[in-house]
Amino acid sequence: MEALIWIGLTALLIATPFFYPRWRLRRVLAQPLPAAALAVLQHNIPVYRRMAPALQQQLQRLVVQFLHQKKFIGCEGLEVTDEMAVTIAGQACLLLLNRPSKVYPALHTILVYPGAFVARRAEVGPGGVVTPGHQTMLGESWDDGRIVLSWEDVMSGPGRGHNVVLHEFAHQLDSESGRANGAPYLGNPASYSEWSAVLERDFQSLRHSAMYRQHSVMDHYGATNPAEFFAVATETFFEKPYQMAEHHAELFAEFLKYYRVDPREWMAPPPPPPEPQMQPYSFLGGW
Repeated sequence: MEALIWIGLTALLIATPFFYPRWRLRRVLAQPLPAAALAVLQHNIPVYRRMAPALQQQLQRLVVQFLHQKKFIGCEGLEVTDEMAVTIAGQACLLLLNRPSKVYPALHTILVYPGAFVARRAEVGPGGVVTPGHQTMLGESWDDGRIVLSWEDVMSGPGRGHNVVLHEFAHQLDSESGRANGAPYLGNPASYSEWSAVLERDFQSLRHSAMYRQHSVMDHYGATNPAEFFAVATETFFEKPYQMAEHHAELFAEFLKYYRVDPREWMAPPPPPPEPQMQPYSFLGGW
């Protein structure tokens, strides 16, 4: 009898690390998002108010799980407030709507700076000579489970065409396929052929626009490499969906299939560009 008790206790000790986190998560998800956090979503995430109620509830649940599982650390003396954490979680979870997800399972820590921060970068010069350098950053996604963000830019981007949170968390999604290379996990292996063809074509088009400094719907930073292209295209999909659908229709269609939402439903179409005004003719000076 005593042996059976010891076997039972041993089995319980072995099973606890596997079942206790799931039990805690179920308890957390059973609680609604506090009213103060809901107010933050409504105020700091412009598209939230235009979402259908079912989608709002889905986002709230994802935010609850995100806040439960991730750790926020302030840098350079910054104290991370509840508003900061909810804002970042809300924007990050926009990428997970309508998709089966464990809510960025490889991510455990978000480092938040007050503003742009300086990162060390090794620069490779002629002949392969490596010299230490520094680069000012707004955000960064690391493959060791951390993301770094500038709070100033978290707040200044949404609704203006750029979103550092969407950009860095797109890198996390990209890495779920094994490495960040612009080809995230798509589920169906047959989907990669069309995905690669469309993204490679538009990536080369953006490189051409960047080389000749031509206007593009997408930020020229996306021409850096395929991973940055996917992140920039994600920003564009959520921040400028009408323009992306008009100028990059096939790319927009691929992102519709991947993200399973249409951000055009959350925002009004942009105003048409003003028509050029003809100047009165003058016999003295021409037009």
